[in-house]
Order: sequence, then C-alpha cells, then structure tokens
Amino acid sequence: MKITILHGAFFPVPALRGGAIGKAWHGLGQVFASKGHQVTHVSRKCDGLAEEERNGNVQHLRVAGFNSVNNPYLLKLKEFFYVLRAKKVLPQADILVTHAFWAPLLLPKLKFGRIYVHVGRYPKGQLKYYRNAGCFQVPTKAIRAAVKKEIPKSRQMISVLPYPLNWKVDFETDYLKRDLKIFYLGRVHPEKGVAELIEAFNNIPINIRRDWKLSIRGPWRTEQGGGGKKFINQLKKMTSERNTSIELLDPVFSESKLKDELRSARIFAYPSLAERGETFGLSVLEAMSCGCVPIVSALQCFKDLVENNKNGYVFNHKSTHPDDSLISVLSKAMQFEANNITLSNEARIKSKKFEAEEVSQNYLDDFSKLLSEKHF
Repeated sequence: MKITILHGAFFPVPALRGGAIGKAWHGLGQVFASKGHQVTHVSRKCDGLAEEERNGNVQHLRVAGFNSVNNPYLLKLKEFFYVLRAKKVLPQADILVTHAFWAPLLLPKLKFGRIYVHVGRYPKGQLKYYRNAGCFQVPTKAIRAAVKKEIPKSRQMISVLPYPLNWKVDFETDYLKRDLKIFYLGRVHPEKGVAELIEAFNNIPINIRRDWKLSIRGPWRTEQGGGGKKFINQLKKMTSERNTSIELLDPVFSESKLKDELRSARIFAYPSLAERGETFGLSVLEAMSCGCVPIVSALQCFKDLVENNKNGYVFNHKSTHPDDSLISVLSKAMQFEANNITLSNEARIKSKKFEAEEVSQNYLDDFSKLLSEKHF
C-alpha cells in the first residue's frame, strides 16, 4: 500500500521537539515501511531537517508550520493555513492518515487516498462535518464513547487501536538496583497535575521521603505546549520554599536518553487532571515498559493501561481531598518495595502488548478494510 501520514502544524517529525501523536505515527510508519509499504510523512519544517528526504520506503515532505499558542482560535487558524500548504505537496496514495484538524474538511474524499482520521483528542463538535472521512481511529475506549456520542448515526468506521510502544520492553533492569526516584515525564502544564505532585511530595512525612528524589522533566514553554514562564516560576518557588529533593529538568527528546532515565527510576508519577485533554498516556506506557511502577489519576483514558494494585497505583483525583489521596498513594508506593517488584513486572508484561510490531498489523488491517469499503 501507499500510505501518507499528514501530521499536525506544530511539531516536526521525527519528534525532535516532542509531540506524542507525531512520535506514535512516525514509529508506526517505520514498521509499515519495514513490511514493504510505501510511507510518506508530511509535517512541519524544522531547522536541521531537509524539506524532502527519502530513506528506503519512507519519504518525508515538510512545509512551513507554526509554534503552538494558548489561544485556541488562533491555533485553529494557524493549522488551517498549514493544511492548505500541505495539500500542495500531498502525493496520491491508497490511505491518507491525518490528525490535522482541518484536513478532513479541506481534502477531497479520494484524491489523496481514503481518509483515515486519528482522533487523538476529545472531539469538540467537528466530527459531524468530516463527511469525507472513511474511518475514525481512536486510542482508547473512552474516546470511542465520545465519538459515538457526537456522531451517533454515522456509518463511518470507528476503530479502537492504541498508540504503539516504539521500543522493546525491558525485562532485564533490576527494580531494586534503581535510584529512589519518582519521575514525571511530560508537558509541564497546570492540567498535568505537576504542581499537585510537588505539593504532595513536600507533604509526605520526612521519615518516608528522606532518601527519595522527585524529578520532573518536560517542556514548559508555551510554544512547546507547556504552561509558560509564569507557571514554571511558580513551580520553582514551590521547590525552593521547602528543603526537599525536587529537580525541574529541561526536556529531552532523545529516545536512548529517555529510556536510560526511565530505567533509573522506581516510580513514574503522572497525576494528570485533564479530563477532556488526556486521551491515552504514551509516557505512562513507555515508563511501564522500562519497569517503572506507574501512579496515575483515575482518568478514563488510563484504564486501558493501569490497574490499581495489579500493575500500578491509581489515586482518586475527584475525591473531596485529592491531595490527600495522592499523598497516600505516593507514601504507599515509596514504602512497600516488595509489592512494587511485582507491580513493576506486571507493568512490563502489560506494555508488551503495545509493542509497535504487535499493534501495527491491526492498523494495516484497518487500511485494508477501508480500501475494500467494508465496515466493521
């Protein structure tokens, strides 16, 4: 098959500046190509990346994109112009995968391939206008429910397929040889619960957290999807006011460096509060694959990954006192190391099912069904 993947306007591909969706689809494209399919990525330009390049069965075409902004209307306007630019370079293909907001509205139904829409965010009313789309692919059951609610009478396919794990699961690293470290990896933004995580760590009794360190790594700048300078300064103040072992680290996008850091941590905390923004949790999956014990909030999207007290911990972010709930779960995870050894192994076993080689065939099966015009 000839497969085109039209990425969004704000992050380059490969994911040199972050972006979970771009990272996932770049990895899938690599696997598709290894199976003999012709793959073209269309993404934003970036310093250090050629406008056109080809490596075997994978081609990259890059057009001018934009930095992210907080204003949602300006964000959509920028992506509108980006899709118009991308349309000029799109090749003919069998399948056109896209998660760009305007693409299913601006692109013809069949000219560039049958349109396979990746719904990586909770829909906001736009899906009923995507009449040219042949399939809506969602990463979790929670998003599928939201899609069905928005387009209850649609005959278009809705497929639940997870993001892939783009590396092999690590079953080698010994849990007890890791640092006494709690690690957060992701956008440093208020909706991710980072401030709540710092506050919770600061309020754990000193006899429990004395030898532990909390490391927070990720982009904080607005153009990278972070909370901006005001928010990072707030976090710095929170860490400096208490004599605790908390470090705020700049983002790292090197896959090998990220794996090394994940393998050095015992606990991975991801206390996201984004009820309508969090859709999967790729960083949680990556952490589980490296043997970290995950701690997540009780968002619907995490239910496909983390089972409380089986392969991780879940705290109730909707309770009357969510801070106390997070403190309780963190304290438990920091004390019961014997239990964590079991959870660490179970987390790795769970993540094995998400390896790219495992899930990529399901995507290819979707494409074949779409080409044959058969619905599920």
